Amino acid sequence: MNILFIGDIFGSPGRRIVADHLQDIIATNGIDLAIANAENAAGGFGITPAIAEELFSLGLDVLTSGNHVWDKKELFDYFARQPRLLRPGNYPDAPGGGVVVLRARNGVDCAVLNLQGRVFMASIDCPFRKADQILASLDPAVKVKFLDFHAEVTSEKIAMGRYLDGRVSAVVGTHTHVPTADTRILPGGTAYQTDCGMTGPYDSVIGVDSQVIIRRFLTGLPVRMEAASKCPELHAVIVDVDEATGQARAIRRHALDGD
Repeated sequence: MNILFIGDIFGSPGRRIVADHLQDIIATNGIDLAIANAENAAGGFGITPAIAEELFSLGLDVLTSGNHVWDKKELFDYFARQPRLLRPGNYPDAPGGGVVVLRARNGVDCAVLNLQGRVFMASIDCPFRKADQILASLDPAVKVKFLDFHAEVTSEKIAMGRYLDGRVSAVVGTHTHVPTADTRILPGGTAYQTDCGMTGPYDSVIGVDSQVIIRRFLTGLPVRMEAASKCPELHAVIVDVDEATGQARAIRRHALDGD
């Protein structure tokens, strides 16, 4: 089976390029399960219930997130109504959940997990131990398991990939908005990439207007973050998984220029 994972959808440029190309990607590549990180979908900061529903209507099956998922307070009550929107599972005592099991288009039950790193990020529960807890809670019959690990540093992401190698089908990182070139199958059969990259405006500094960020670096003063709008690109990975074993057979990057 084929799993599509789209990296951090950033603002309206990211949403537009997904709307323009998602169904073609699904049809052309025989996608059985479509996942996207959407924590930056609302103007670059957070996601609203209306935007989540818009993305689901396009054909995305699961939305993952990260630290910015809490930016829009109206989302808090939405989690109870929509289990296919995930928040990192290692936030303690927070609305929503960090895993969902659903049936893919090919009839296979799949688990999608969402965890957040702790290095240079919020001091929340250990993502490694939380991964163990979530995996132990799943029905052993669910073989296909995909993890979006939303983390800042490459070492923590690589460590998570190695830690879960052979226990999940794929570990793909998000958060830094820059696609990495280490796409591979780990020795135990887990597909891995340190960061999927951003789906949004690349004429920017990781999605934000370049001049705003340059001014911040030059002056050290706080600035109002403004989402950029030019040069949209879609960055994703497509993972081929053996549904009988849950092991990945292949992983490849998939990128599109929206202009």
